[in-house]
Amino acid sequence: MKILYGVQGTGNGHTTRARIMAKALADAGAQVDWVFSGRERDKFFDMEIFGNYQSYRGLTFATQSGKVRYFKTALTSNIAQLYQDSKKVNVEGYDFIINDFEPVSAWAAKRAGKKVIGLSHQNAFYYDIPKVDSNIVVNWFMRNFAPVTMPIGLHWHHFNQPILPPLVERSHYPNISTPKHYLVYLPFAGLDDIVPQLREFPDYDFFVYQPVPAAYNDGHIHVRPFSRDGFQMDLHRCEGVICSAGFELPSEAIHLGKKILVQPVAGQMEQKSNALALEKLGYGHATKRFDIETLRKWLPLPAPAKPHDYPDVAKALVNWLMKGGGDSIHELQQQLWKETIELASTGRQAFAK
Repeated sequence: MKILYGVQGTGNGHTTRARIMAKALADAGAQVDWVFSGRERDKFFDMEIFGNYQSYRGLTFATQSGKVRYFKTALTSNIAQLYQDSKKVNVEGYDFIINDFEPVSAWAAKRAGKKVIGLSHQNAFYYDIPKVDSNIVVNWFMRNFAPVTMPIGLHWHHFNQPILPPLVERSHYPNISTPKHYLVYLPFAGLDDIVPQLREFPDYDFFVYQPVPAAYNDGHIHVRPFSRDGFQMDLHRCEGVICSAGFELPSEAIHLGKKILVQPVAGQMEQKSNALALEKLGYGHATKRFDIETLRKWLPLPAPAKPHDYPDVAKALVNWLMKGGGDSIHELQQQLWKETIELASTGRQAFAK
């Protein structure tokens, strides 16, 4: 089985999903050619699993005052460069073309009239799910940023739509809950925006991940540089997570049974919608402001009684592909959500070793 797989590289969540799929595809003996865009090649890290991957500029979101500007993104994007890059991507000779919200390979496939399986959280927004600030411009942008012919969305719940559970990475770290230990990852905020609030709660230990050259401790505040292993270790042993309202980190936190507080990025429909969904499902809490009063109310709240386990979605997807894929994921969807319910009823860990 030969696959072309495009990945939007502006966020760590897309790359995390790609790593999970890469392992499952490798286990199945698939040959995969990877295309990444949205970030300079030297800004990617831990990419060995993707072999000799292709890298392009692609498209990135325009922001202003911390808010995503969809219309400005469309106006300022280098469409000519996107067109030239898409001509460099060979889409011939593949059994499947898969896309995780990556525009270069998606437009290359569209121009060639190829079928594309879109596998991403963004594709869940094709369907009737909890949404905030959805409008014609945003909906057009979400569908045309990286066009696909078969959108498969990922979300924390199916909402009676053709949506699959999240892809959650298998881990060798023990999942424990250390009282009053919290992981803090707010990528759109600096230390000056975070530390003053955390100082007000000296009885708690906060592990704050920021782009710093080296780890250091400031009393009960432990600042850490980006490290995949270190991050996963702190995630698995913390009591709760404070983060932006992306998709991957809350998915891991839900799967592990961590308490969650999210602050959606202002002006980003996807994050605001994720925050709404978290609260509707009872999986976490959301706040517009990262302030002392919010933390004072949230920190003493109890953690979930148990993890909300998700099955091995990547393995199931690869098995579906090995059998030929098809024009419908109905049976696959039913199977995976049934497994999710069974895991919840038995209380066992999906990826326990």
